[in-house]
Amino acid sequence: MAAVQEQGLLDPGTFTRVRPTARLAAPAAPGALPLLLFGHGRKGGRAHGTALAEELAAHGYLVAALDHTYDAAAVEFPDGRLVRSTLEDEPADWDAAERQEISTRAADLRFVATELTTGRTTRRHRGLPCADPERIGAFGHSMGGAAAAEAIRQDRRFAAGLDLDGGLFGSPVPDEGLDRPFLLLTSLDDHDTWRRWREHQRGWGRHLLQRDSGHYSFTDLPHVAGPGRLAEHIPPDIAAELLGRITPARATELSRVYVRAHFDRFLRGRPSPLLEVPSPRYPEISFVWSRG
Repeated sequence: MAAVQEQGLLDPGTFTRVRPTARLAAPAAPGALPLLLFGHGRKGGRAHGTALAEELAAHGYLVAALDHTYDAAAVEFPDGRLVRSTLEDEPADWDAAERQEISTRAADLRFVATELTTGRTTRRHRGLPCADPERIGAFGHSMGGAAAAEAIRQDRRFAAGLDLDGGLFGSPVPDEGLDRPFLLLTSLDDHDTWRRWREHQRGWGRHLLQRDSGHYSFTDLPHVAGPGRLAEHIPPDIAAELLGRITPARATELSRVYVRAHFDRFLRGRPSPLLEVPSPRYPEISFVWSRG
């Protein structure tokens, strides 16, 4: 969303009027927590999943959101150095660019999983919560979801994954499938990479469709679109493509409920009927495909 702000699509100062609900410097929960790694969309940023991360953390997950350096809109290091995205808006060879970007992102996810489960990071930073190396999941929005799938394909430490409206570009996943649980939650009815993944998926799988949604309905953008008057800065058809017709509160509620149900089942052994049949409480969600 920083890129959206920089492009003049939101009123200046929008982010100063939006506040998350998490507590700063809250004490870490005792014991080893299930670890979830979150990846942002192309040229996005880790803050885009704040509402979802807060919900998962409130229910006992250790959530680590990554900024992928040189991909994210901007990454600020502890010494104050600022690194902006170097990705081309329109690469000459999209296939090659996507393979490189997904490979780099998957390596980042694997590195962070190692850092948070070997004890090296927690020894350096006293008071950090402890991650359980036997309960690791990966999820993300857009390209972050594709990277989560590739990290699972490469690394057996990842027990389950989830993709929020991301085409499965840049990896063999659509043509090989995965042998571990994976959930797609999308705003589009279908996509070529999703169809191929369904044909080859070997583990538990679901493809759920969230009606009336746009591509960014799974992020925090809807919550700043109103205060930042996004609709006044872009054509109506683009606004509908980005945000759909669903309200920000409802979009966030749906993401929180289904993402948590998925990881509760596969990282904590807590089955949920939400993953088996449509729910009258959430009529916006329909089942496109199921396996297992």
